[in-house]
Amino acid sequence: MSTDSMPQLKKDAEGLVAAVIQDDTTGEVLMVGYMDDEALRRTASEGRVTFWSRSRQEYWRKGDTSGNTQVPRSIAIDCDGDAVLIRVDQSGPACHTGARSCFFTPIQIQVPA
Repeated sequence: MSTDSMPQLKKDAEGLVAAVIQDDTTGEVLMVGYMDDEALRRTASEGRVTFWSRSRQEYWRKGDTSGNTQVPRSIAIDCDGDAVLIRVDQSGPACHTGARSCFFTPIQIQVPA
């Protein structure tokens, strides 16, 4: 994977874009993180997903402390250029709570008839 021909991303005021992480095999959405150009470059070239931690103000590679790694299989930019979708091979849980996915809290909705 290369970022050489990557279209220009529309970043927020902090220079970040949302990165949606999806299981390449099941299609399950696992988590959302944030990336700048360097995190995206590292992800595309080093074979492990790297994020920018907004709370710690540093790069972090998923799995370095937990062992729950994410190996990128494809990267796509959305139509507006303000988010990326990264399909991964996930090892272990993706969520810091120990859940497979960070999306485990349902919200009740009413669908109009």
